[in-house]
Amino acid sequence: MRIFWQSFLDETTSAAYLARLATYLNDIASPGVTVDVQGISPPDRDFGRLSEFRCAIMAVDNGLEAEAAGYDAYVLGHFQDPGLYELRSAVRIPVIGVGEATMLVASQLGRRIGLVTLHAHFTNWHYEQAERYGLGLRIADVVGMDCRPQDFAAAFEGDAEAKERMLRDFHACAKPMVERGADVILPAGVLPGLLLSSEHGYTVANAPVVNCAAVALKSAEMWIQLRRLNGLEPNRGPSFALATETAKADFQSFVANGRSKPAKARV
Repeated sequence: MRIFWQSFLDETTSAAYLARLATYLNDIASPGVTVDVQGISPPDRDFGRLSEFRCAIMAVDNGLEAEAAGYDAYVLGHFQDPGLYELRSAVRIPVIGVGEATMLVASQLGRRIGLVTLHAHFTNWHYEQAERYGLGLRIADVVGMDCRPQDFAAAFEGDAEAKERMLRDFHACAKPMVERGADVILPAGVLPGLLLSSEHGYTVANAPVVNCAAVALKSAEMWIQLRRLNGLEPNRGPSFALATETAKADFQSFVANGRSKPAKARV
């Protein structure tokens, strides 16, 4: 099995993280499974909907290429899952969203889910995600660590003190949520998920902390196997009707060449 993992970070400026992620995923992958991690440039460097939308377009384009290259599954390795439904309707291989897969797993581990996200700017996005996945009433709280991806760089480069500092920051965000009733905690991002991957059986009080990177990978493996066993695919009617070849060609042409004519805005 070959799995394509799409990160929203830059392969140069976040090289240490992406290398650590690729090593971790391939270490925990089942025998015969390889995972290829790819970044995006420019990365998702601004916390906002427009930046997420731009990266989603690039991620969908990469997903079309991944299927053509023979990959067995595609993981949208960005917790907010932008472009997830669009890509799922454009390819036949399984498309796994880290956020969707992790929230669904969390719903089996507890009743009230608390999310620790990178920044408070993502708070509303995560509530919208949960509603889209039918879990809106299960979200107890969303708290931002108020950090940026580069804040994790030192930890992934081997700085033990930086790692401990980030773990303390995560725990400080999660503990009040547990005290208010959250009974399962999600690091709402692969960055903190990977940071916590070495903490076996990690909990905040009695609340398990879910490793979103591991969940997404194992979900991809499961869906590949189910597709091979039973031919199981998403609903190809109203939910995820397959895009036509013309639609895919038009999309890829737009990504490659841009718009044919600029808008004629009136002043």
